[in-house]
Amino acid sequence: MNEQQEKIRHSAAHVLAYAVQELYPKSQTTIGPAVEEGFYYDFDNLEITPEDFSKIEEKMKEIIKADYPFKKKEVKLSEIKKMFKGNKYKIEMAEEFAKTGEKLTIYTCGEFSDLCKGPHLESTGKIGAVKLMKTAGAYWRGKSDNQQLTRVYGIAFETKKELREYLQIVEQAKKRDHRKLGKDLELFSFHEEAPGMVFWHNKGTIIWNELLKYWRKEHKKAEYQEIKTPILLNKTLWEQSGHCDHYKENMYFTKIDEQDYALKPMNCPGGILVYKNKVHSYRELPLRMAEIGLVHRHELSGVLAGLLRVRAFHQDDAHIYCTAETLREELKKAIQLTDKIYKQFGFKYHVELSTKPEKAMGDPKLWETAEKELAEALKELKMKYKINEGDGAFYGPKIDFHLKDALGRTWQCGTLQLDFQMPIKFNLKYMGEDGTQNHQPITLHRTIYGSIERFIGILLEHTGGKLPLWASPIQVRILTVADRFNPYAEKIMQQMKQSNIRAEVDERTESIGKKVREAQLQKINYILVVGERELAEGTVTIRTRDNKIHGAKKAEIFIKQVVKEINKRQN
Repeated sequence: MNEQQEKIRHSAAHVLAYAVQELYPKSQTTIGPAVEEGFYYDFDNLEITPEDFSKIEEKMKEIIKADYPFKKKEVKLSEIKKMFKGNKYKIEMAEEFAKTGEKLTIYTCGEFSDLCKGPHLESTGKIGAVKLMKTAGAYWRGKSDNQQLTRVYGIAFETKKELREYLQIVEQAKKRDHRKLGKDLELFSFHEEAPGMVFWHNKGTIIWNELLKYWRKEHKKAEYQEIKTPILLNKTLWEQSGHCDHYKENMYFTKIDEQDYALKPMNCPGGILVYKNKVHSYRELPLRMAEIGLVHRHELSGVLAGLLRVRAFHQDDAHIYCTAETLREELKKAIQLTDKIYKQFGFKYHVELSTKPEKAMGDPKLWETAEKELAEALKELKMKYKINEGDGAFYGPKIDFHLKDALGRTWQCGTLQLDFQMPIKFNLKYMGEDGTQNHQPITLHRTIYGSIERFIGILLEHTGGKLPLWASPIQVRILTVADRFNPYAEKIMQQMKQSNIRAEVDERTESIGKKVREAQLQKINYILVVGERELAEGTVTIRTRDNKIHGAKKAEIFIKQVVKEINKRQN
């Protein structure tokens, strides 16, 4: 989101609040930021449904047409309390801002004023087009013990053309929604007994296993070890790592033998204990340890979104322990491996360098060094990047990889974090060339898929469910014209299974047209038809899920070609 987009969306959020206050005067305004997917505004004492959107949009268009200027004014806390008398949310925020010494500012358009930092457009008329998208519940400040509010989401653009193009993408996205595909293709499901946690079905598990098979192959070539650590660790470990200070609200805690434990939200402290299990020599470094680690993070029920936002997920994590001399080369190798894996799936991406956040631990000079090293590694690889100020992890800056899908949407997946802090906190050491054990390694935290669950969701939407052959749950379906051809179809299927091709036979007494259509809806890569001529000639008639007919071919030749395509992992 660039600066102009932020101004448009933030201004539209104010227009939305203005319209709602006009139509529902008993409602109370809280916050309304611009976000990557548009904007939203949270209201108390407001009950609406999407059926109410049309009248709110009409009122918003009136406000936009009136072309009210956005007027900024600095005010005192006493003025805020008078202006927003009865609105505890605005007063609470104003009091907090005042304590930090920040200037309190009001933005006014027409008859509507809001406590706000900005930025905004010059006037409401600069907003070309708006559309309300959905409504949802949201807790004040994101805390479940606070008041539940009504959140209204919208999108805004400079022109109506941009809005039309965006809505077309939204319609396409609905057809590609991974939740719908997951149900239609029998890949996974969700159940009330475990909210925010995925139940993988057999076909979905095949996709999962194929992605990890490829991942393990590439990591073995890159000389990574694979480890596995417990999901439940003593709370003292999370206090030592700093997670309890910086991440406590997202963690699950329990008691065992009167001691406090936590389900791990991240894999790094467990990996650190593996590193500390023995004395390491400089000859072992860089030491690359990878883990498919199951982590748990508490997410509010209102933000859960299929595979894209869950409470339990697996990270394809890795922790690289290296020296200052090998740091730059290890950074470049991690970036190159990430690039290779993304290209396998046909993803394009852009890179962001996220710098020191407001709540960070450690020496600022180490942060400066870490940020410089990340930037230099990217420059040496001639990779373009942009700075994402203040969005680093609490223990170190990072490089984030944002994938671009077939609809032009971006998804942050992989990350590469440079960490000087954890080695200090956990007193990590290695034996140097001088024979002493007082040398401290540098740690790189790295994921490529990120959350494997989320990556599969993104991949499903990117491909519309038409996965590459090597990752497809069912690669070939054989359709019989009549029952008497079933034995021939079964024979071919067994030959395919012996060649590790995932194949099945559709022997139902349905028309070939119906069978073909259903196979296409199931996104099966190759659809084979066998009948009288195929039986006589030892062939199969081939078509693809895109309804391209490739004609007849000897069964054994087709099998060899499929095996070759799978082994090459052709997309």
